Amino acid sequence: MKIGMQTWGSHGDIRPFIALAEGLQAAGHEVTLVITCVDSERYNALATKTGFELRIVATPVIPDGRALEKIGEAIVRERNAIRQTRLVIEQLLLPAESEMYRASERLCAENDLVVGHYFLYTLAAAAEKHDRPCVSVMLAHGAIPSADHPPPGMPHLGRTGNRWAWRLARSVLNASLKRYPDRLRVEHGIAAAKDMIDNVWASGALTLIAVSPVICERRPDWPVHYQVCGALDTPQSIAEGSVPAELRTFLSAGSPPVYMTLGSMMSGSDERQTIALLADAARIASARAVIQAPAWERWGFDGDSQIHFVDAAPHSAVFPLCSAVVHHGGAGTSQAALRAGVPSIVVAHTAEQELWGGELRRMGVACRPILRGRATAKRIAAAIEAVLQSKRMAETARTLGARVAKDDGVATAVRLICDRYAA
Repeated sequence: MKIGMQTWGSHGDIRPFIALAEGLQAAGHEVTLVITCVDSERYNALATKTGFELRIVATPVIPDGRALEKIGEAIVRERNAIRQTRLVIEQLLLPAESEMYRASERLCAENDLVVGHYFLYTLAAAAEKHDRPCVSVMLAHGAIPSADHPPPGMPHLGRTGNRWAWRLARSVLNASLKRYPDRLRVEHGIAAAKDMIDNVWASGALTLIAVSPVICERRPDWPVHYQVCGALDTPQSIAEGSVPAELRTFLSAGSPPVYMTLGSMMSGSDERQTIALLADAARIASARAVIQAPAWERWGFDGDSQIHFVDAAPHSAVFPLCSAVVHHGGAGTSQAALRAGVPSIVVAHTAEQELWGGELRRMGVACRPILRGRATAKRIAAAIEAVLQSKRMAETARTLGARVAKDDGVATAVRLICDRYAA
């Protein structure tokens, strides 16, 4: 098949699609992937290195670092999940919407099937307009209604209560968020969507949930089009890079360090202050640490025998050599830490990241998430110390990590797509 793919967001939203594109191409399909990155031009260098066609559109969405920092600070300050999502759409998606929609229409015209990020409503709209089959890829599992669990942020009310809670959640989501995809759809001659969850985020044909089944068990009342495939992750992906020689030396020079990364949240903050926060936490906890911060040299930080700074590193190769991971609770990083068999300390910036932190805690591999707005060096250090002292948490992480390591999300996703669409 000719398959068009499209994603938008930060590295955590792009890397899974690169992995899936590689898997589909290896399975014999002709793949085109369109990327829109919010905060970086790093993917431009990959265009000539892929086995599939890679198109970069409207990237970076926010080229001004100070503007991105202000947006990130506003998102962190807003604790209401719906208003937080509106900020993300208005500040980080709408500026690129027109270019992304044109790219979506081109993909639909050129391909037999399209596969898109569930949050990126341009592709689903174009697919409906052109009557093109569309697969949705969800990178988190919190927005799938079920009587077995309540909407995120609400208490468990029993099966009947949860059903009513989801009806309320649908109503709020539609009233608050559906205006954005509906405006685009009507502008291009497409009928308004019936429901945000069922008709914008999910595909009624096939919606892949890119979460390990160890974390996310399929609910019996989910519609059949929801399928758990596992994280879309391949250690040899071109998006990963290699382990820097200096980092290898640091890793072998002492006890397993704590790896500290806030991912794309780093560029959406005062980077100097954030790097200092992580470094101070490591020193207070007396922990060897690797701090991932692309701007560390620019802000005048220097490593030593206790702390090593790195621009980037492949998590799949480095995390298993660490004692714990301090991270922001992104879907990819959360699952990479779990797969590596090490516990987490989550510093959550958004409601979805708080959800991931809660899931890791539920599984016994993390402490209570620390909200970014309340994070101090002492608080992070105390969490590091508590996690490193917990033999039970370390053992649970190793046990669950061995199970997660058996997942092959890319292979499962490719099989599900082919079973559904290949002739």
